[in-house]
Amino acid sequence: MSTENLNNQEAIEKVKEMVDKIDISMMCSFTSESDYPHAVPMSRQEVDDGGNIWFLFSSESETYRNLQKNNKVSLLYAHVGDYNFLSVNGTAVISQDQERIDKYWNKMIEAWFEKGKKDSRIRVLKVTPTDAYYWDNKSNKLVTLMKIVASAVSGQQLDIGREGELNL
Repeated sequence: MSTENLNNQEAIEKVKEMVDKIDISMMCSFTSESDYPHAVPMSRQEVDDGGNIWFLFSSESETYRNLQKNNKVSLLYAHVGDYNFLSVNGTAVISQDQERIDKYWNKMIEAWFEKGKKDSRIRVLKVTPTDAYYWDNKSNKLVTLMKIVASAVSGQQLDIGREGELNL
């Protein structure tokens, strides 16, 4: 696996590409009451041009309560079938921006909020990445496994992917 650190716009594009492909992250929030993070699956709504990752969630959630005390989050993305992984650490800002709620509203979100777009529990979460790291396979799982076997048999080191820091 080769190392390829990306900076600025290239890093933002890589985050966007991977988050759009994987979609669901395990969002980890933190609280002083526990030594361990609280992790929940979250579907992104958008990765904007600045690399910020946007979500809709409920003010009744444990994540919301944790973010009131500590605005640090970690987002962990995994597409096991293609061996693509992304780890993002960042800071969270919560709002009730109705324009964003309207923009992101869909049938999936509707299932969580029975009162619709005007539900007072809906919150908009903006995660601004502070650092990120990725592991990106250059091909699908089958091709990767074949390359690993070929490498083991031939003794040659084959490039099966890349990893690196994303400096946003």
